[in-house]
Amino acid sequence: MNSRPPKLEVRAYETQPIWEKALKEIVETRRELSKRLDRIDAIAHETRADLRDAEDRLDKIEPKPVQ
Repeated sequence: MNSRPPKLEVRAYETQPIWEKALKEIVETRRELSKRLDRIDAIAHETRADLRDAEDRLDKIEPKPVQ
């Protein structure tokens, strides 16, 4: 007494590869985004270090007045 048509069952199975592919793409996108954010963070740290170095060099040339 199976009243469900076989075509519906086959169709349900056909969507599984689509979801697996979508999930794989989501995971890959998250990894790529994580790598990019790590690179941005590294650049920000480099920029801060360069700024500190420039400030130190400037202080040697023009010391700040003592108050």
